[in-house]
Amino acid sequence: MGKSFAVIGDPIDHSLSPNIHSAAFRELDLDSSYIAYRIPKGELEIGIDGLKKIKIHGFNITIPHKIEMMRYLDKIDESCSLIGAVNTVSNIDGVLKGYNTDMDGFLEPFKKKELNIIGTKILLVGAGGAARAIVAGFAKEKAKSITIANRSLEKAINLSKFAKTIGLDANAIEIKDVKDTAKDYNIIVNATSVGLKNESSVIELKGINEKTIVYDIIYMPMNTDFIKKAKEEKAIIIYGYEMLLGQAVRAFEIWHGIEAPYNAMKKALLGGF
Repeated sequence: MGKSFAVIGDPIDHSLSPNIHSAAFRELDLDSSYIAYRIPKGELEIGIDGLKKIKIHGFNITIPHKIEMMRYLDKIDESCSLIGAVNTVSNIDGVLKGYNTDMDGFLEPFKKKELNIIGTKILLVGAGGAARAIVAGFAKEKAKSITIANRSLEKAINLSKFAKTIGLDANAIEIKDVKDTAKDYNIIVNATSVGLKNESSVIELKGINEKTIVYDIIYMPMNTDFIKKAKEEKAIIIYGYEMLLGQAVRAFEIWHGIEAPYNAMKKALLGGF
C-alpha cells in the first residue's frame, strides 16, 4: 500500500514541494505520492478531516494555516512549541504530530558549507513569519548577538525579547537606521519579502567582505538585488532555495525515517526555476 503526502495552503499552485518530494520518491524507489491540496482560509478543520479520511501519512502546511493548524494537533515537537507555528505534520494511526522545520531548514546550509555561527554578530532584516525560527536557530547555534531591523520597530522589539528569553543577546532598530553598519556584522539575513518582485534591497551592503555571510530566504528570484549586492562585495552567499531544500529534507526524514536523497531533491528544485 503506497503512502500519500500533501502540502496544504492557499494559494498553493506555485508550490515546489510536490516536485521535490516526488523526485526523492523516484530516486529511492518509494511507493509514495505527494500532491498540492488547496484549503482556503476558514476551511482548515474540514480539510484536515478530509486528509484523515484518506489516511494521509504526512503533510506540509503553508500560508495561511501555519498557526491555526496548531489547534488540530495531538502532539507537538519542541521546535513547534518554541516557534509557535507548524509546517510539517505526521499522521501515525490518526495521531497528528506537528513539527516546524523552519529552524533546521534555515541552519542546514551553514552545516552543509561548514560555516561557523558560534560567537558571530548577526543582522536580521525583517521580523515576520520565518524570523522567529531564524532567531531560535541562531540561539541554538550560540551566536553572540543579533540586531533585528524591521520597518515596524514594535515587531522587532518583540522578537528581540524572545531572543533574550532563549539566551541570545539582541537589540531592535528600524530598517532605515541600518545605514552603513552592515560591515559590522558577520552574518546578514534578509527575512523580509522585499526582492520577490525584484525590488531594490532595503539595506546597503557596502564595506562587507569575503568573510561576511549573506543569506536571503527568498528563493524566487534566486538572485535578488540583495544577493547581487552581496556578490559585488565578494561575500559568502546562501540562497533561499537552500533553506527550502533544508526544510524538505527535514520533512522527508520525519516521514520516512531514512536519509533524504539531497542531490536528487536539489536537482528537482532547481529544475523548477
